[in-house]
Amino acid sequence: MTNTQTKALIYCRVSDPKQKIEGSGLKSQEHRCRQHAEEKGYFIDGVFHDDITGGGDFAKRPGMTALLNRLKRNSSTQYVVIFDDLKRFARDTLFHLSLRNAMNEYGVRRECLNYKFDDSPEGQFIETLFAAQGQLEREQNGRQTRQKTKARLEAGYYPFKAPVGFKYADVKPHGKLLKVDEAVRPVLVEALEGFASGRFQTKAEVRHLFEASPEYPKPASGKIANARESIILSCPLYAGYLEYKPWGVNLRKAQHEAIISFETFQKIQERLKGRAYAPARADINEAFPLRGTVACECGNSLTSCYSKSCTGRRYPYYICRNRKCEYKGKSIPKAKLEGEFEALLKTLTPSQSLFDAANAMFKTLWKQRESSQQKRQALLKQQISKIDRDIEQALDRIVAAESATVIKAFEKRITDSENAKLVLEEKLVNSTQPIRSYEQMYRTAFDFLQKPYKIWASGTFADKRAVLKLAFTDRITYVRNEGYRTPALSLPFKVLGGDLGEKMQMVPAPRVELGTY
Repeated sequence: MTNTQTKALIYCRVSDPKQKIEGSGLKSQEHRCRQHAEEKGYFIDGVFHDDITGGGDFAKRPGMTALLNRLKRNSSTQYVVIFDDLKRFARDTLFHLSLRNAMNEYGVRRECLNYKFDDSPEGQFIETLFAAQGQLEREQNGRQTRQKTKARLEAGYYPFKAPVGFKYADVKPHGKLLKVDEAVRPVLVEALEGFASGRFQTKAEVRHLFEASPEYPKPASGKIANARESIILSCPLYAGYLEYKPWGVNLRKAQHEAIISFETFQKIQERLKGRAYAPARADINEAFPLRGTVACECGNSLTSCYSKSCTGRRYPYYICRNRKCEYKGKSIPKAKLEGEFEALLKTLTPSQSLFDAANAMFKTLWKQRESSQQKRQALLKQQISKIDRDIEQALDRIVAAESATVIKAFEKRITDSENAKLVLEEKLVNSTQPIRSYEQMYRTAFDFLQKPYKIWASGTFADKRAVLKLAFTDRITYVRNEGYRTPALSLPFKVLGGDLGEKMQMVPAPRVELGTY
């Protein structure tokens, strides 16, 4: 480079990151600009790239920001900024003029391969017209894209980034269609149905399930953001429906396959809108599954801790922190407390004869339900017709109403009615399909009732917490030197009995006597 050679900076931009990866827009722009610099005899002092849209503030473009900083640091150098097309400079009239003024302050000369700049009033006017034309094209393209995307939404197709558990596939005649990722499906079904049924009491428990599942996609840190489970729980796509309120697209049936039923989705929303649940404790983990479930004889819940020996080895304990308790600070080894609990859990096994009787009763009810499917379908159709009439009446009242408050109340009623109708329509469709077998429906439930200890011993931490919630209705009291007191069992175990209920027997038949007043 000679001392008299002019320094040049090249700026290239594409409107989409995909063009940077899949296309050759940046490379072709840079190649043309380099050829122009060689023809002019310029020394290329730097090349700056951007891969974001031209709308908005140019200061938000990293490449343009870096170029302006270079000009600011070398304000004494007379640079030439070269770019391929005027639209690469800015596609917004206001920001085009602002960017031109910023470069003029540094004494920069701009050169474009497809446009010749002229600093005369007429030249600046023509440049402003070209900038306005670029903005017009950008806004027209944006409007056309939004219209096509909205039409796609209204037809039941989700056009945005695929949510967790879905991926796009080319399906004729739909084109790009969401398909369920079978590797992630079991985790999502467990999380969504578990939250709907109350197995997972808090959203934090759902997040812990995602973090503990290797199939669920996670960042490198392995930690999932707090809002991620909220987005999944409130997303209708998993129920086979979609909506996009910013564009006025109301809830409607989607074209892709559902992971859960719409009724389950409604239950999830009711739980999310219901009472606030306390956040899951960070110190309740796999090391102490009984924490918060077992109480000291004073009534205070046992907490947990580690004790460190002189050799540095850590020993886990459960301990009572109640100041008024005579056993305050006196620990119980984890192995002892949990070992006695497992022995207690083994006693919840019902007798085989009683279990078989309950199983036979459920089978009888299952067959009766199969035979009543036609009546159920007719009833569902009647309910759907009634909801349609209610919606028509509400619409008529909206037309006649003048108060904004009254109109808003009727709109809410219509929305609730439409959601209820979707649930009934889904039930009607499912009632016409073959019902899963009795064994498929109740296998897991009966396995749990027959052998709860087996699930506790071989299950995950979430399974252990579920056993505690499903088997006991209250905290279990532990008395030192005696063991566990008789726990408050849930209804199924009360009915089926077990070793804890060995003394429960059928009342012997009384003598037949005449009744008296």
